[in-house]
Amino acid sequence: MAVNDRILRVNKSLLGGLSASSFLRQHWQKKPLLVRDAIPGFEGVIDFRTMVELAGRDDCESRLLLRSRRRWTVEHGPFARRYLLRLPQRNWTLLVQGANLFLPEARQLLSRFDFIPRSRLDDLMVSYAPPGGGVGPHFDSYDVFLLQGPGRRRWKVGRQDDLTLVEGAPLRILRRFVPQGECVLGPGDLLYLPPGIAHDGVAVDACYTYSVGFRAPSHQELVSQFLVFLEERLKPPGRYQDPDLATQACPARIGSAMIAQVQRALGHIRWNRGDVAEFLGTYLTEPKPQVVFSPPRKPLAPKAFLRSARNRGLELALPAQMLYSGAMLFINGESLAIDAGEARPLRVLADARRLAGSEVPKAGTAAEVLYQWYRSGYILQAIRASAT
Repeated sequence: MAVNDRILRVNKSLLGGLSASSFLRQHWQKKPLLVRDAIPGFEGVIDFRTMVELAGRDDCESRLLLRSRRRWTVEHGPFARRYLLRLPQRNWTLLVQGANLFLPEARQLLSRFDFIPRSRLDDLMVSYAPPGGGVGPHFDSYDVFLLQGPGRRRWKVGRQDDLTLVEGAPLRILRRFVPQGECVLGPGDLLYLPPGIAHDGVAVDACYTYSVGFRAPSHQELVSQFLVFLEERLKPPGRYQDPDLATQACPARIGSAMIAQVQRALGHIRWNRGDVAEFLGTYLTEPKPQVVFSPPRKPLAPKAFLRSARNRGLELALPAQMLYSGAMLFINGESLAIDAGEARPLRVLADARRLAGSEVPKAGTAAEVLYQWYRSGYILQAIRASAT
């Protein structure tokens, strides 16, 4: 089934009967949406034992939030299993960030939200909380889908004019939260919240919540990172020189000739739309600091790899991020320009995160690229054989 067909089929349930285009037009970054039974019978993709295992890894970002009345404490993982199993019966939350980087089931759950461009996607965070657990009233600067797993959570939601935060708190907790609506989410229910909508979720009973978050970098961050991108590529000619230097009465004054020469040097900074596209591709696919790829211990030779790939198919490694724009392909912060004809199977891999054996090229540049990515641990041979 084509990617777009699959997306359309999933959306009818996930978005409460709305098409993707209707949702984007009516709700995206505009107003919340509550969908009952968005995923009927949803039992989650992770249990507490698995959460504890992930929270104990040093390559997985995790946090523990404990509440005592109006006082909050935040601890950062990795956590010892014994410590987590001895927590009290109320008023705490365990958060595991980027579950999709470790669990195929979590990655598959994220694929239900492919109606939003993957360039906007951040990751899937899973929270577990016993009764009373929550992170306090707050607002996010990005869109979020809150999908309820087993258990129930009560959400209070509202547009907030007063954004004053609790002073000295380890979290960005609103000091005076005035909710305008309330709902209790059960398994399979979904709540979408646009940026800036304040919300407070408290576990009614032991529950899991799956948060699908999206990237919304500030313009300051984009400018800063773009300048770093340019710095690595620009090689302006020349060096500062002043053979006609004249004396000046005030030695601490920066002379106008010096300012003019530096201004001319800075004038060599140029960029175009292609540079911006390449920056975005490398920036948006750059792995998070804790991400580690696992190259094969005994890699196959190129010909053996292609034979196996054409029999079983290929798939992106769970932590791998892949995008494309025009003739450029981007994977894990790297860029690659390739001929349009050769690029087709690689674009299919980027969109579907999987490449059927029949679509694996037998030879050529794309085949060489796939082998390099296999050696780097970016792609894996599919677990199940794919039809050819």
